[in-house]
Amino acid sequence: MEKENVFYATGKRKNGIARTWLTPGSGKITVNAKPVEEVFPNPMARLVLAAPLALTELQESYDIDVKVKGGGIMGQAGAIRHGITKALLLAEPELRDVLKRAGFITRDSRIKERKKYGQKGARARFQFSKR
Repeated sequence: MEKENVFYATGKRKNGIARTWLTPGSGKITVNAKPVEEVFPNPMARLVLAAPLALTELQESYDIDVKVKGGGIMGQAGAIRHGITKALLLAEPELRDVLKRAGFITRDSRIKERKKYGQKGARARFQFSKR
């Protein structure tokens, strides 16, 4: 979806879902209407979510607004990274090769397996004894 230089994409990882809007600007990142430092105090999470911008050297070229929900801190950071990558591809399709080689385009589909009824967990079983 494109609307006057606004690029939108949805990023996902584990249970985190990030709706990402990319607009030309000064490099300001807001997550859930707050500065990124407030939402992600962990510097590793901030490094993960800004990786596509750092790789393509576009940190000061776009303002990013993100609404993220679900999952944990790193799952949300990964979802934001995926969303930023997809929005960057809409803005600048020639970056596809670089982002693909870094592995940012592929969605990390690992999610928690559901618990089965009558069992202890997803794969764990209750102890069996014949007598």
